[in-house]
Amino acid sequence: MAMVLCAAAAAAVTACTASGHTEAAGMGQQAAGGQGGAAGDPPAARTQPPSAAVSVLASTAPDALTVTFARRLFSSAPVVVVARSTGAALPAAERAATAAHAPLLLSAAPVSAPLVAEIRNLHPHAVLAAGLAPAELAARLPGVSVVTSAADLPATGAPAPLRGVAVLVHRAASGPAAGAVTTTAHVAGAEVVAVAGDDPRADPAAISALANAKPREVLAIGRGFGPAALLAGRVAVAATGTQLPGGGQVLFPGHRLVALYGHPGDPGLGVLGRQDLPASIARAQRTAALYRRLSRVPVIPAFEVIASVAQGSPGAGGDYSYESSVSSLRPWVRRATAAGMYVILDLQPGRANLLTQAKRYQALLAEPDVGLALDAEWKLQPGQMPLHQIGSVSIEEVNSVVRWLAALTARDHLPQKLLVLHQFRLSMISGERHLDTGHDDLAILIHMDGQGTPSMKQQTWDAVTGAAPKRVFFGWKNFYVNDHPMLSPRETMTKTPTPVMISYQ
Repeated sequence: MAMVLCAAAAAAVTACTASGHTEAAGMGQQAAGGQGGAAGDPPAARTQPPSAAVSVLASTAPDALTVTFARRLFSSAPVVVVARSTGAALPAAERAATAAHAPLLLSAAPVSAPLVAEIRNLHPHAVLAAGLAPAELAARLPGVSVVTSAADLPATGAPAPLRGVAVLVHRAASGPAAGAVTTTAHVAGAEVVAVAGDDPRADPAAISALANAKPREVLAIGRGFGPAALLAGRVAVAATGTQLPGGGQVLFPGHRLVALYGHPGDPGLGVLGRQDLPASIARAQRTAALYRRLSRVPVIPAFEVIASVAQGSPGAGGDYSYESSVSSLRPWVRRATAAGMYVILDLQPGRANLLTQAKRYQALLAEPDVGLALDAEWKLQPGQMPLHQIGSVSIEEVNSVVRWLAALTARDHLPQKLLVLHQFRLSMISGERHLDTGHDDLAILIHMDGQGTPSMKQQTWDAVTGAAPKRVFFGWKNFYVNDHPMLSPRETMTKTPTPVMISYQ
Protein backbone atom coordinates (compact mmCIF):
# COMPACT_ATOMS: atom_id res chain seq x y z
CA MET A 1 0.00 0.00 0.00
CA ALA A 2 1.32 3.47 -0.89
CA MET A 3 0.59 4.90 2.52
CA VAL A 4 3.33 4.63 5.14
CA LEU A 5 1.53 4.14 8.40
CA CYS A 6 2.36 2.11 11.49
CA ALA A 7 -0.77 0.65 13.08
CA ALA A 8 0.70 -1.83 15.52
CA ALA A 9 1.53 0.30 18.54
CA ALA A 10 2.13 3.82 19.68
CA ALA A 11 5.88 3.24 19.61
CA ALA A 12 5.65 2.02 16.04
CA VAL A 13 3.61 5.07 15.13
CA THR A 14 6.33 7.33 16.49
CA ALA A 15 9.02 5.38 14.66
CA CYS A 16 7.13 5.48 11.38
CA THR A 17 8.27 8.98 10.38
CA ALA A 18 8.23 10.15 6.83
CA SER A 19 11.79 9.17 5.89
CA GLY A 20 10.93 9.28 2.22
CA HIS A 21 8.97 12.50 2.61
CA THR A 22 11.51 14.73 4.33
CA GLU A 23 13.92 14.96 1.41
CA ALA A 24 11.15 15.97 -1.01
CA ALA A 25 9.77 18.48 1.46
CA GLY A 26 13.22 19.97 1.99
CA MET A 27 13.74 20.38 -1.74
CA GLY A 28 10.38 22.13 -2.00
CA GLN A 29 11.25 24.43 0.88
CA GLN A 30 14.48 25.47 -0.79
CA ALA A 31 12.60 26.17 -4.00
CA ALA A 32 10.11 28.30 -2.08
CA GLY A 33 12.89 30.55 -0.92
CA GLY A 34 12.01 30.78 2.75
CA GLN A 35 13.94 33.41 4.66
CA GLY A 36 17.13 33.80 2.75
CA GLY A 37 15.72 32.21 -0.46
CA ALA A 38 16.63 33.04 -4.05
CA ALA A 39 17.52 36.67 -4.66
CA GLY A 40 14.52 38.78 -5.57
CA ASP A 41 11.96 36.23 -4.34
CA PRO A 42 9.65 37.32 -1.52
CA PRO A 43 10.31 35.37 1.67
CA ALA A 44 8.13 32.33 2.29
CA ALA A 45 7.31 30.18 5.28
CA ARG A 46 9.08 26.85 5.59
CA THR A 47 6.82 23.86 6.05
CA GLN A 48 7.73 20.56 7.65
CA PRO A 49 5.86 17.25 7.90
CA PRO A 50 4.78 16.10 11.36
CA SER A 51 7.43 14.03 13.11
CA ALA A 52 5.07 11.07 13.61
CA ALA A 53 3.15 9.20 10.92
CA VAL A 54 -0.06 9.60 12.90
CA SER A 55 -0.61 11.98 15.79
CA VAL A 56 -3.58 13.35 17.69
CA LEU A 57 -3.79 16.84 19.17
CA ALA A 58 -6.05 16.60 22.18
CA SER A 59 -5.90 20.17 23.52
CA THR A 60 -9.20 22.04 23.57
CA ALA A 61 -7.81 25.49 24.52
CA PRO A 62 -7.70 27.52 21.28
CA ASP A 63 -4.37 29.20 22.01
CA ALA A 64 -2.60 25.97 23.01
CA LEU A 65 -4.09 24.01 20.11
CA THR A 66 -3.18 26.52 17.41
CA VAL A 67 0.36 26.91 18.80
CA THR A 68 0.93 23.15 18.81
CA PHE A 69 -0.59 22.74 15.38
CA ALA A 70 1.55 25.47 13.79
CA ARG A 71 4.64 23.94 15.39
CA ARG A 72 3.89 20.59 13.71
CA LEU A 73 3.62 22.07 10.20
CA PHE A 74 5.96 25.10 10.13
CA SER A 75 9.63 25.55 11.00
CA SER A 76 9.61 29.26 10.18
CA ALA A 77 7.36 31.96 8.78
CA PRO A 78 8.14 35.55 7.74
CA VAL A 79 4.63 36.57 8.80
CA VAL A 80 2.47 35.28 11.65
CA VAL A 81 -1.14 36.27 12.23
CA VAL A 82 -2.37 36.32 15.84
CA ALA A 83 -6.06 36.82 16.55
CA ARG A 84 -8.11 37.20 19.68
CA SER A 85 -9.85 33.87 20.33
CA THR A 86 -13.05 35.72 21.17
CA GLY A 87 -14.52 38.64 19.29
CA ALA A 88 -15.25 39.67 15.75
CA ALA A 89 -11.69 39.85 14.39
CA LEU A 90 -11.32 36.18 13.46
CA PRO A 91 -12.89 36.13 9.95
CA ALA A 92 -10.65 39.00 8.83
CA ALA A 93 -7.66 37.28 10.46
CA GLU A 94 -8.39 34.08 8.50
CA ARG A 95 -8.46 36.06 5.26
CA ALA A 96 -5.27 37.88 6.14
CA ALA A 97 -3.42 34.68 7.05
CA THR A 98 -4.49 33.10 3.77
CA ALA A 99 -3.36 36.10 1.75
CA ALA A 100 -0.04 36.34 3.61
CA HIS A 101 0.63 32.56 3.48
CA ALA A 102 0.96 32.73 7.27
CA PRO A 103 0.06 30.42 10.16
CA LEU A 104 -2.84 31.67 12.25
CA LEU A 105 -2.52 31.55 16.03
CA LEU A 106 -5.19 32.38 18.57
CA SER A 107 -4.65 34.20 21.82
CA ALA A 108 -6.55 34.59 25.02
CA ALA A 109 -6.11 37.69 27.12
CA PRO A 110 -3.45 38.21 28.35
CA VAL A 111 -1.13 36.73 25.72
CA SER A 112 0.33 33.46 27.01
CA ALA A 113 4.02 32.67 27.30
CA PRO A 114 3.76 29.54 25.07
CA LEU A 115 2.20 31.68 22.33
CA VAL A 116 5.02 34.21 22.49
CA ALA A 117 7.57 31.39 22.49
CA GLU A 118 6.06 29.83 19.36
CA ILE A 119 6.04 33.17 17.55
CA ARG A 120 9.74 33.54 18.38
CA ASN A 121 10.40 29.98 17.15
CA LEU A 122 8.92 30.90 13.78
CA HIS A 123 11.34 33.87 13.42
CA PRO A 124 8.84 36.24 11.77
CA HIS A 125 9.64 39.66 10.37
CA ALA A 126 6.11 40.84 11.09
CA VAL A 127 3.12 39.86 13.21
CA LEU A 128 -0.44 40.93 12.50
CA ALA A 129 -2.34 41.47 15.75
CA ALA A 130 -6.06 41.06 15.07
CA GLY A 131 -8.28 42.16 17.93
CA LEU A 132 -5.29 42.37 20.28
CA ALA A 133 -3.38 45.29 21.78
CA PRO A 134 -0.26 45.51 19.60
CA ALA A 135 1.79 47.10 22.37
CA GLU A 136 1.68 43.95 24.49
CA LEU A 137 3.00 41.80 21.65
CA ALA A 138 5.57 44.38 20.55
CA ALA A 139 7.00 44.59 24.06
CA ARG A 140 7.51 40.82 24.16
CA LEU A 141 8.78 40.46 20.58
CA PRO A 142 11.71 42.87 20.23
CA GLY A 143 12.89 43.27 16.67
CA VAL A 144 9.55 42.09 15.21
CA SER A 145 7.19 44.52 13.48
CA VAL A 146 3.75 44.22 15.08
CA VAL A 147 0.98 45.71 12.92
CA THR A 148 -2.79 45.92 13.12
CA SER A 149 -3.57 46.14 9.42
CA ALA A 150 -2.99 43.45 6.82
CA ALA A 151 -2.00 46.20 4.39
CA ASP A 152 1.11 46.82 6.50
CA LEU A 153 2.42 43.24 6.17
CA PRO A 154 5.42 42.61 3.91
CA ALA A 155 4.96 40.63 0.69
CA THR A 156 5.41 36.89 1.09
CA GLY A 157 5.52 33.87 -1.18
CA ALA A 158 3.65 30.59 -0.85
CA PRO A 159 5.45 27.86 1.11
CA ALA A 160 6.26 24.42 -0.27
CA PRO A 161 2.96 22.52 0.12
CA LEU A 162 2.77 19.49 2.41
CA ARG A 163 1.10 17.27 -0.14
CA GLY A 164 1.69 14.11 1.86
CA VAL A 165 -0.03 15.38 5.01
CA ALA A 166 -3.70 15.02 5.91
CA VAL A 167 -5.35 16.92 8.77
CA LEU A 168 -8.47 15.31 10.22
CA VAL A 169 -11.05 17.63 11.74
CA HIS A 170 -14.51 16.94 13.07
CA ARG A 171 -17.12 17.91 10.51
CA ALA A 172 -19.34 19.28 13.25
CA ALA A 173 -16.52 21.32 14.82
CA SER A 174 -17.09 25.05 14.93
CA GLY A 175 -15.63 28.02 16.68
CA PRO A 176 -12.36 29.93 16.53
CA ALA A 177 -9.99 26.97 16.89
CA ALA A 178 -11.60 25.02 14.03
CA GLY A 179 -11.33 27.98 11.70
CA ALA A 180 -7.73 28.76 12.68
CA VAL A 181 -6.56 25.18 12.30
CA THR A 182 -8.21 24.85 8.90
CA THR A 183 -6.66 28.11 7.73
CA THR A 184 -3.17 27.10 8.88
CA ALA A 185 -3.52 23.68 7.27
CA HIS A 186 -4.56 25.19 3.95
CA VAL A 187 -1.67 27.65 4.07
CA ALA A 188 0.70 24.72 4.64
CA GLY A 189 -0.77 22.88 1.67
CA ALA A 190 -2.03 19.97 3.77
CA GLU A 191 -5.19 18.06 2.87
CA VAL A 192 -8.01 18.87 5.31
CA VAL A 193 -10.40 15.93 5.73
CA ALA A 194 -13.65 16.54 7.60
CA VAL A 195 -14.87 13.47 9.49
CA ALA A 196 -18.37 12.85 10.81
CA GLY A 197 -17.59 11.52 14.29
CA ASP A 198 -14.32 10.10 15.58
CA ASP A 199 -13.79 7.17 13.22
CA PRO A 200 -12.94 7.94 9.57
CA ARG A 201 -13.99 4.39 8.62
CA ALA A 202 -17.60 5.28 9.48
CA ASP A 203 -17.74 8.24 7.09
CA PRO A 204 -17.97 7.40 3.36
CA ALA A 205 -16.88 10.91 2.34
CA ALA A 206 -13.81 10.80 4.61
CA ILE A 207 -12.93 7.36 3.25
CA SER A 208 -13.02 8.68 -0.30
CA ALA A 209 -10.91 11.71 0.64
CA LEU A 210 -8.25 9.61 2.39
CA ALA A 211 -8.21 7.08 -0.43
CA ASN A 212 -7.56 9.89 -2.91
CA ALA A 213 -4.96 11.61 -0.73
CA LYS A 214 -3.04 8.48 0.37
CA PRO A 215 -1.29 10.58 3.06
CA ARG A 216 2.10 9.71 4.51
CA GLU A 217 1.35 11.62 7.72
CA VAL A 218 -1.95 12.25 9.46
CA LEU A 219 -2.57 14.87 12.12
CA ALA A 220 -5.96 14.64 13.84
CA ILE A 221 -7.53 17.50 15.80
CA GLY A 222 -9.52 16.35 18.82
CA ARG A 223 -9.09 13.82 21.61
CA GLY A 224 -11.87 11.64 20.24
CA PHE A 225 -9.72 10.54 17.30
CA GLY A 226 -7.08 8.99 19.55
CA PRO A 227 -5.04 7.27 20.70
CA ALA A 228 -2.66 7.55 17.77
CA ALA A 229 -2.10 3.79 17.39
CA LEU A 230 -5.84 3.19 17.10
CA LEU A 231 -6.26 6.01 14.59
CA ALA A 232 -3.34 4.70 12.52
CA GLY A 233 -5.12 1.41 11.96
CA ARG A 234 -8.36 3.15 11.08
CA VAL A 235 -6.70 5.49 8.61
CA ALA A 236 -4.89 2.58 6.96
CA VAL A 237 -8.26 0.94 6.36
CA ALA A 238 -9.91 4.15 5.18
CA ALA A 239 -7.08 4.82 2.72
CA THR A 240 -7.87 1.59 0.86
CA GLY A 241 -11.17 3.16 -0.24
CA THR A 242 -12.95 -0.20 0.00
CA GLN A 243 -16.44 0.24 1.43
CA LEU A 244 -19.07 -2.14 2.73
CA PRO A 245 -22.47 -2.48 1.09
CA GLY A 246 -24.42 0.59 2.16
CA GLY A 247 -21.22 2.64 2.54
CA GLY A 248 -18.52 3.03 5.16
CA GLN A 249 -16.23 0.46 6.71
CA VAL A 250 -17.91 0.02 10.11
CA LEU A 251 -20.81 -2.42 10.25
CA PHE A 252 -22.95 -1.35 13.19
CA PRO A 253 -24.94 0.59 14.13
CA GLY A 254 -24.85 2.12 10.64
CA HIS A 255 -26.16 -0.96 8.79
CA ARG A 256 -28.84 -3.61 9.23
CA LEU A 257 -28.37 -7.07 7.68
CA VAL A 258 -31.31 -9.20 6.58
CA ALA A 259 -30.08 -12.68 5.71
CA LEU A 260 -31.27 -15.95 4.21
CA TYR A 261 -29.83 -18.91 6.12
CA GLY A 262 -28.99 -22.35 4.77
CA HIS A 263 -26.76 -24.50 2.61
CA PRO A 264 -26.71 -24.24 -1.19
CA GLY A 265 -28.70 -27.03 -2.80
CA ASP A 266 -30.11 -28.48 0.44
CA PRO A 267 -33.66 -27.23 1.15
CA GLY A 268 -33.74 -29.12 4.46
CA LEU A 269 -31.11 -26.84 5.98
CA GLY A 270 -32.84 -23.54 5.38
CA VAL A 271 -34.42 -21.20 2.90
CA LEU A 272 -31.10 -20.47 1.18
CA GLY A 273 -31.09 -23.96 -0.35
CA ARG A 274 -34.62 -23.85 -1.76
CA GLN A 275 -33.70 -22.11 -5.01
CA ASP A 276 -30.66 -21.63 -7.20
CA LEU A 277 -28.11 -18.85 -6.78
CA PRO A 278 -29.76 -16.12 -8.92
CA ALA A 279 -33.15 -16.81 -7.33
CA SER A 280 -31.59 -16.79 -3.85
CA ILE A 281 -30.09 -13.35 -4.51
CA ALA A 282 -33.46 -12.06 -5.70
CA ARG A 283 -35.23 -13.56 -2.67
CA ALA A 284 -32.73 -12.03 -0.26
CA GLN A 285 -33.22 -8.64 -1.89
CA ARG A 286 -37.00 -8.90 -1.63
CA THR A 287 -36.79 -9.93 2.02
CA ALA A 288 -34.44 -7.08 2.89
CA ALA A 289 -36.73 -4.61 1.11
CA LEU A 290 -39.46 -5.38 3.67
CA TYR A 291 -37.33 -3.70 6.34
CA ARG A 292 -36.26 -0.55 4.53
CA ARG A 293 -39.20 1.57 5.64
CA LEU A 294 -38.72 0.32 9.20
CA SER A 295 -35.00 1.11 9.47
CA ARG A 296 -33.18 4.40 9.92
CA VAL A 297 -29.96 2.89 8.55
CA PRO A 298 -29.29 1.11 5.24
CA VAL A 299 -30.72 -2.41 5.06
CA ILE A 300 -28.32 -4.84 3.40
CA PRO A 301 -29.43 -8.20 1.98
CA ALA A 302 -27.20 -11.05 3.09
CA PHE A 303 -26.52 -14.76 2.85
CA GLU A 304 -25.62 -16.84 5.89
CA VAL A 305 -24.15 -19.89 4.21
CA ILE A 306 -23.54 -23.03 6.27
CA ALA A 307 -19.96 -23.73 5.22
CA SER A 308 -19.43 -26.73 7.50
CA VAL A 309 -22.48 -28.91 8.23
CA ALA A 310 -22.75 -31.15 11.29
CA GLN A 311 -23.47 -34.74 10.20
CA GLY A 312 -24.36 -38.03 11.82
CA SER A 313 -21.31 -39.94 10.55
CA PRO A 314 -17.67 -39.26 11.39
CA GLY A 315 -16.70 -38.46 7.81
CA ALA A 316 -13.21 -38.52 6.38
CA GLY A 317 -11.83 -36.34 9.18
CA GLY A 318 -13.66 -38.15 11.95
CA ASP A 319 -15.11 -34.88 13.26
CA TYR A 320 -18.80 -35.32 12.32
CA SER A 321 -18.73 -32.17 10.20
CA TYR A 322 -18.86 -31.94 6.41
CA GLU A 323 -16.68 -29.06 5.26
CA SER A 324 -17.71 -27.50 1.95
CA SER A 325 -14.82 -26.69 -0.33
CA VAL A 326 -13.78 -23.10 -0.87
CA SER A 327 -14.30 -23.57 -4.61
CA SER A 328 -17.93 -24.64 -4.12
CA LEU A 329 -18.71 -21.59 -1.99
CA ARG A 330 -16.80 -19.03 -4.03
CA PRO A 331 -19.54 -18.53 -6.69
CA TRP A 332 -22.07 -17.77 -3.95
CA VAL A 333 -19.70 -15.26 -2.37
CA ARG A 334 -18.74 -13.58 -5.63
CA ARG A 335 -22.23 -13.31 -7.07
CA ALA A 336 -23.77 -12.12 -3.82
CA THR A 337 -21.14 -9.49 -3.04
CA ALA A 338 -21.24 -8.29 -6.66
CA ALA A 339 -24.97 -7.73 -6.11
CA GLY A 340 -24.25 -5.50 -3.08
CA MET A 341 -24.84 -8.18 -0.45
CA TYR A 342 -22.93 -9.30 2.63
CA VAL A 343 -22.03 -12.96 3.13
CA ILE A 344 -21.54 -14.81 6.42
CA LEU A 345 -19.90 -18.25 6.50
CA ASP A 346 -21.46 -20.37 9.26
CA LEU A 347 -19.52 -23.16 10.98
CA GLN A 348 -21.23 -26.25 12.44
CA PRO A 349 -17.99 -27.79 13.66
CA GLY A 350 -19.05 -31.14 15.12
CA ARG A 351 -15.97 -32.32 17.00
CA ALA A 352 -13.62 -30.14 14.98
CA ASN A 353 -11.81 -27.19 16.47
CA LEU A 354 -13.49 -23.92 15.48
CA LEU A 355 -10.25 -22.11 14.73
CA THR A 356 -9.04 -24.96 12.55
CA GLN A 357 -12.27 -24.86 10.54
CA ALA A 358 -12.24 -21.07 10.28
CA LYS A 359 -8.73 -21.13 8.82
CA ARG A 360 -9.94 -23.47 6.09
CA TYR A 361 -12.01 -20.56 4.73
CA GLN A 362 -9.33 -17.88 5.07
CA ALA A 363 -9.30 -17.17 1.34
CA LEU A 364 -12.98 -16.23 1.48
CA LEU A 365 -12.75 -14.41 4.80
CA ALA A 366 -10.04 -12.22 3.29
CA GLU A 367 -12.77 -10.66 1.13
CA PRO A 368 -14.07 -7.35 2.52
CA ASP A 369 -17.76 -8.33 2.45
CA VAL A 370 -17.48 -11.77 4.10
CA GLY A 371 -17.95 -12.47 7.80
CA LEU A 372 -17.96 -15.56 10.02
CA ALA A 373 -20.52 -17.26 12.28
CA LEU A 374 -19.87 -19.84 15.01
CA ASP A 375 -22.78 -22.18 15.74
CA ALA A 376 -22.22 -23.60 19.22
CA GLU A 377 -25.36 -25.75 18.97
CA TRP A 378 -23.34 -28.08 16.75
CA LYS A 379 -20.08 -28.02 18.70
CA LEU A 380 -19.64 -31.55 20.09
CA GLN A 381 -17.51 -32.77 22.93
CA PRO A 382 -15.69 -36.13 22.73
CA GLY A 383 -18.21 -38.96 22.51
CA GLN A 384 -21.15 -36.70 21.61
CA MET A 385 -23.22 -37.04 18.45
CA PRO A 386 -25.25 -34.47 16.47
CA LEU A 387 -28.95 -34.14 17.44
CA HIS A 388 -28.41 -36.03 20.73
CA GLN A 389 -27.79 -32.86 22.77
CA ILE A 390 -27.36 -29.12 22.46
CA GLY A 391 -23.67 -28.43 21.90
CA SER A 392 -21.47 -25.95 23.70
CA VAL A 393 -18.14 -24.22 23.30
CA SER A 394 -15.67 -22.70 25.73
CA ILE A 395 -14.97 -19.01 25.61
CA GLU A 396 -11.27 -19.83 25.19
CA GLU A 397 -12.01 -21.54 21.88
CA VAL A 398 -14.24 -18.66 20.77
CA ASN A 399 -11.59 -16.11 21.70
CA SER A 400 -8.98 -17.95 19.67
CA VAL A 401 -11.17 -17.33 16.61
CA VAL A 402 -11.74 -13.72 17.68
CA ARG A 403 -8.01 -13.02 17.85
CA TRP A 404 -7.25 -14.77 14.56
CA LEU A 405 -10.06 -13.07 12.65
CA ALA A 406 -9.15 -9.64 14.05
CA ALA A 407 -5.50 -10.15 13.07
CA LEU A 408 -6.49 -11.21 9.55
CA THR A 409 -8.71 -8.13 9.18
CA ALA A 410 -6.05 -5.77 10.51
CA ARG A 411 -3.27 -7.30 8.41
CA ASP A 412 -5.17 -6.83 5.17
CA HIS A 413 -6.60 -3.40 6.15
CA LEU A 414 -10.12 -4.72 5.62
CA PRO A 415 -13.37 -3.03 6.63
CA GLN A 416 -14.69 -4.10 9.99
CA LYS A 417 -15.56 -7.79 9.86
CA LEU A 418 -18.61 -9.47 11.34
CA LEU A 419 -18.33 -12.34 13.83
CA VAL A 420 -21.68 -13.94 14.73
CA LEU A 421 -22.13 -16.15 17.79
CA HIS A 422 -25.34 -18.19 17.59
CA GLN A 423 -27.04 -18.79 20.93
CA PHE A 424 -30.41 -19.78 22.34
CA ARG A 425 -29.23 -21.25 25.64
CA LEU A 426 -26.76 -19.56 27.96
CA SER A 427 -24.98 -22.91 28.41
CA MET A 428 -23.96 -22.88 24.74
CA ILE A 429 -21.09 -20.46 25.40
CA SER A 430 -19.36 -21.20 28.69
CA GLY A 431 -17.60 -18.23 30.28
CA GLU A 432 -19.39 -15.82 27.95
CA ARG A 433 -18.63 -12.82 30.18
CA HIS A 434 -14.96 -13.24 29.22
CA LEU A 435 -15.63 -12.76 25.49
CA ASP A 436 -12.84 -10.69 23.96
CA THR A 437 -14.65 -7.63 22.61
CA GLY A 438 -11.63 -5.34 22.50
CA HIS A 439 -10.82 -5.60 18.79
CA ASP A 440 -11.64 -2.51 16.73
CA ASP A 441 -11.48 -4.60 13.54
CA LEU A 442 -14.45 -6.80 14.49
CA ALA A 443 -18.17 -6.30 15.05
CA ILE A 444 -19.24 -9.14 17.35
CA LEU A 445 -22.92 -10.04 17.29
CA ILE A 446 -24.82 -12.53 19.44
CA HIS A 447 -27.61 -14.05 17.38
CA MET A 448 -30.70 -15.34 19.16
CA ASP A 449 -31.72 -18.55 17.37
CA GLY A 450 -34.65 -19.61 19.56
CA GLN A 451 -37.82 -20.84 17.88
CA GLY A 452 -41.42 -21.37 18.97
CA THR A 453 -44.19 -19.03 20.01
CA PRO A 454 -43.59 -15.27 20.28
CA SER A 455 -43.66 -15.46 24.06
CA MET A 456 -41.14 -18.31 24.14
CA LYS A 457 -38.84 -16.43 21.78
CA GLN A 458 -39.16 -13.27 23.86
CA GLN A 459 -38.06 -15.15 26.97
CA THR A 460 -35.03 -16.48 25.11
CA TRP A 461 -34.26 -13.01 23.75
CA ASP A 462 -34.41 -11.50 27.23
CA ALA A 463 -32.08 -14.17 28.59
CA VAL A 464 -29.56 -13.90 25.78
CA THR A 465 -29.43 -10.10 25.71
CA GLY A 466 -29.40 -9.86 29.50
CA ALA A 467 -26.38 -12.15 29.91
CA ALA A 468 -24.32 -10.77 27.06
CA PRO A 469 -21.09 -8.87 27.70
CA LYS A 470 -20.80 -5.21 26.80
CA ARG A 471 -19.82 -3.98 23.32
CA VAL A 472 -21.72 -6.63 21.37
CA PHE A 473 -24.64 -6.29 18.98
CA PHE A 474 -27.67 -8.54 18.66
CA GLY A 475 -29.42 -10.48 15.95
CA TRP A 476 -32.75 -12.32 15.67
CA LYS A 477 -33.82 -15.34 13.64
CA ASN A 478 -37.27 -15.96 12.17
CA PHE A 479 -38.25 -19.54 11.28
CA TYR A 480 -40.74 -20.04 8.46
CA VAL A 481 -41.89 -23.43 9.82
CA ASN A 482 -40.94 -23.67 13.49
CA ASP A 483 -42.23 -20.29 14.70
CA HIS A 484 -45.90 -20.23 15.72
CA PRO A 485 -46.55 -17.70 14.26
CA MET A 486 -43.47 -16.12 12.67
CA LEU A 487 -43.09 -12.43 13.49
CA SER A 488 -43.65 -9.86 10.79
CA PRO A 489 -40.83 -7.42 9.96
CA ARG A 490 -42.59 -4.70 11.93
CA GLU A 491 -42.96 -7.00 14.96
CA THR A 492 -39.34 -8.09 14.67
CA MET A 493 -38.18 -4.48 14.75
CA THR A 494 -39.98 -3.83 18.04
CA LYS A 495 -37.42 -5.90 19.95
CA THR A 496 -35.21 -4.11 22.45
CA PRO A 497 -32.39 -3.69 21.70
CA THR A 498 -33.33 -3.43 18.03
CA PRO A 499 -31.63 -6.29 16.14
CA VAL A 500 -29.01 -5.20 13.62
CA MET A 501 -29.10 -8.59 11.90
CA ILE A 502 -32.26 -10.54 11.11
CA SER A 503 -32.04 -13.92 9.46
CA TYR A 504 -34.61 -16.29 8.00
CA GLN A 505 -34.48 -20.07 8.09
